[in-house]
Order: sequence, then C-alpha cells, then structure tokens
Amino acid sequence: MSRIDELVQAPRPEGVRHRMLGSLGKRNKGTAMTAAKMKTIDNGGPVRVFAGGNTIADVAEDSIPAKDIVCVPSIVVKSRGHIGFTYYERAFTHKAEIWSYSIDDPNVDQKFVYYYLLTQVDKLQTLAKATSVKLPQLSTKDTDALRIPMPPLEVQREIVRLLDQFTQLEAELEAELEAELEARHRQYVFYRDKLVSEAVGAEHLRLGDVGRFVRGRRFTKNDVVDSGIPSIHYGEIYTEYGTSADEAVRHIRADLHDQLRYAEPGSVVFAGVGETVEDVGKAVAWLGNQPVATHDDTFVFTSPLNPKYVAYAVQTKEFHRQKERHVSRAKVKRLSAAGLADIKIPVPNLTAQERIVETLDNFYALVNDINFGLPAEISLRRKQYEHYRDRLLTFEETAA
Repeated sequence: MSRIDELVQAPRPEGVRHRMLGSLGKRNKGTAMTAAKMKTIDNGGPVRVFAGGNTIADVAEDSIPAKDIVCVPSIVVKSRGHIGFTYYERAFTHKAEIWSYSIDDPNVDQKFVYYYLLTQVDKLQTLAKATSVKLPQLSTKDTDALRIPMPPLEVQREIVRLLDQFTQLEAELEAELEAELEARHRQYVFYRDKLVSEAVGAEHLRLGDVGRFVRGRRFTKNDVVDSGIPSIHYGEIYTEYGTSADEAVRHIRADLHDQLRYAEPGSVVFAGVGETVEDVGKAVAWLGNQPVATHDDTFVFTSPLNPKYVAYAVQTKEFHRQKERHVSRAKVKRLSAAGLADIKIPVPNLTAQERIVETLDNFYALVNDINFGLPAEISLRRKQYEHYRDRLLTFEETAA
C-alpha cells in the first residue's frame, strides 16, 4: 500500500480541530492600481502584481509603495468573477479589491491551507454568485470565516509533499499536451492549406465574382435578451464560433426584426473588424435552419458554393496573404466588402468542395479530440488528482 493510500484510509474517528482562516495569520490589503497603470508599469521587474482573473504584471520595486509589498509566502484570493487561489512565495502585491493571507502560525503549514482552499472553490463560487448578481464577488468576511482543518503538523506536511508531487506531474503532462496539440495544429493547418490550394480542377476566382457581400445592421449589447431573434455579433465570431454554426449563442429583441439584416442558412458571415490584421476577416458558415441577424461590423457572403468550404478556404495562408493589402491599418483593423470581394480562392466543383469539407471536418475532430491520446490521459490524471486531494483534505471537525 502506498503512503497516499495509507493517509486516505487512515481512520480519524475523533476528527480534528478546525480554525477560521482569518485567525491563522495576517490578511494583507492591496495597493491602489488602475488597469491602465497595470499595462504601463509592467516591465519585467521583481514584484508581481495580481489583478482580477489571471491578470498579472511584474514591476520594479519603486513602482509600488513599499508598505504595500508582501515579501513572505502567501495565499492570494481571487475574489471576483472566477473564484480561486494562488500560492506565491516571492515579493508581490495586488489590486485593492482583492486580498491575500500570510500565515505565520508555527503549527500550520501554509501550503496545506492553500491546498485545502482549492477544495472549497466550487462552494465559494456559488456563494459569490448568490451575493452579487452582475459579477460574482466574495467579501473578506467570507474567507476570514472559512473553517480550516488542523491535523498534526507532520500530517499537513506529508499531504503537502504528496500533492506537490501530483502538481509537478500534472505540470509536466500539461507541457507535453501543449507540445502535442501544437504539433497536431501545425499538421492540420498544413493539410487544410494543401487540400484547398491543390483542389483538382479548381479555378481561382474573386469572391465578388461568385457571390455577393451585404453588410449587417447595428444592434448593441442592450438589445441582447434571453429569447428573441438569433444573432451573430462580429466579436462572437472570434470568441464563440468555429468554422460553422447551426445555433446562435445570443438573441436580440424581437421588436427589432424589421430593422435588421440577416444571414440565410448556407451563408457565410465575415467579421469586418478585428484587433489584428491576422484576425480580421474570420468567417463562420451559418448552417442553422432559420435566418440569423448580423451585426453591422459583419458581412454576409451569399453564393452557390459550399459554405463550409468557403469558411475553410478563408483560413488559409494564401487568403491571409491577399487580405493584408485590403486591411486598414488604424488602431482597429477593418476590412470592407469591396476588399473581401477582391480576394481570390480556389473554386473546384461542388463534389470536390464537399469532399474537402468532409476530410477537414474529420481531421479537425481528430486533432481536437480530448478523448484521443495525451489529452485523455491528462483528463484522467486530473480527475485522479482531484479525487486524492479531496480525500486527503477531508477531516471531520471535533465536537466543541
């Protein structure tokens, strides 16, 4: 039997004492810091600044008031949006709206507390959503009052040692996964471009000669409703959709119906605005069974071509090469309908288009299948880790 199994199965009939997190050490306040300042002072310095979500900045010591810098290992509370915790051992601070704990009790292993807090994330996320409608938010009272089990120090340290090993293994597997997925993606891109560019019997035709572009009509975030007219906003083409879609992720007010323009099933919706030259012009084939309203920063392309073939063809390096000369180079990158219409793509017959779409669909699914190869192994390991972590950190509280 392994040491981890012994600890998991060890009887604890008498339970262990629990203490409130706020009593274990010092709760640190943050520093006054705007989002704009976070961007301007990030210069690779030795002091890390934590902000909301996963936002961080590494800054020079003189960028932060000395009184606001924490120089001992601590636990940072991610208290807004997605609730979480970060264990950090170097000099740091954080924005004023979040906080951290520096535990100095000689009978408490701080990392043990950190690992225990990870088991409480789901419960705290639910609490944060219940107390703040717009953006989930914890208060310092919520975390101060958390009751932390206090087994003997040697047990805390052994649990930390075991979970550190799991964490290191998971990090190594994650690095392997990133490398494998990157290799899969490169292979997919190579074959996608090859299949499109070498399509048998294809003519290279301007998009404007095989179809037409129509700009959408404006709607705003205030028009979004739970149930109404299905819609596609240009930003969602980058964040919510892949090569094709048959359902809209958002809807807008039904009373706007006659003011809008629509993509019919079988159309392709292009984003006309983007943050970079590479991004702008991304497209999604609309395969839904009803028209979908389109934003005024999109262009709907209607043609007799297979819509998914078009959406794949406009992902290729050759399309991007042609596109570059039509993109306006202002802060926000824009493409016009005329610019899109001037770009050529290979156009084989419909049978060849359908064959290419089927091949690329299958290849894309294989490349991104989390049940295949290393992704499946990592998923299994992560579930195993969480199982052991939660078992190791489950302690009945002694009766007062």
